[in-house]
Amino acid sequence: MTLTDDQRQRYSRHLVIPELGEEGQRRLAQASVLVVGTGGLGSPCLYYLAAAGVGRLGLVDCDAVELSNLQRQILHNTDDIGRPKTESAVEKLHTLNPEVVLEPHQTFFGPENALDLVSGHDLVVNAVDNFAARFLVNDACVQAGKRLVEGAILAFIGRVMTIDPRRSACYRCVFPEVPGADDVLSPAQAGVFGPVPGVIGAIQAAEAIKIVTGAGLPLYDRLLEVDARDMTFHELHLAREPTCPVCGDHPTIIPLGAKA
Repeated sequence: MTLTDDQRQRYSRHLVIPELGEEGQRRLAQASVLVVGTGGLGSPCLYYLAAAGVGRLGLVDCDAVELSNLQRQILHNTDDIGRPKTESAVEKLHTLNPEVVLEPHQTFFGPENALDLVSGHDLVVNAVDNFAARFLVNDACVQAGKRLVEGAILAFIGRVMTIDPRRSACYRCVFPEVPGADDVLSPAQAGVFGPVPGVIGAIQAAEAIKIVTGAGLPLYDRLLEVDARDMTFHELHLAREPTCPVCGDHPTIIPLGAKA
């Protein structure tokens, strides 16, 4: 594809970066990214992916906008309360960049649709707020061979890791089992410091853009932790675990959609 004059102006700050340039911008225009969750993490991530000119964005969320969301979920406004989050998100993103194809999925991300949803995209960004869905997104991406940018937030803490299935550590290599409901606090219980999802969501968008364009080094085999209390960034080095129940040499998790 050849960039139009309007596109050259819109993406001019990308085009002058040697690692991106016109080829990187063309790759973005031809890419498809699925973002699971349009809340705290999904909001900034989707904004930056749409602004960057990703050609097709899939949005998955089953919730409606609530007043308590607005302290951090910057895609949504007071007037959106009660609306489906995907509907609210599509409206804002279309206004930002009408060139991007937006595909809303106002649905619960579950075992019955996980593989279909992730298989239709080049890569996936995990922006959910509960462990069950986080593990499910990881498992679906590993089984479908789709690269995944994983993010999580709680109170002042945010974490990001990027996964290349069966080549780098996946989420279950680090956390093999879904924790019980009584073992961990939820964001509703522990709270979320408003700017933290903005930081982590922006990092997730950067990771996705790097994967699509080939610029830079993604967070493969690295877990980045941000603590906003003292504004520190820590990096934990990881490795793919051969005994991992989903990406290991002898996986024990039944493929999604298969019968036991």
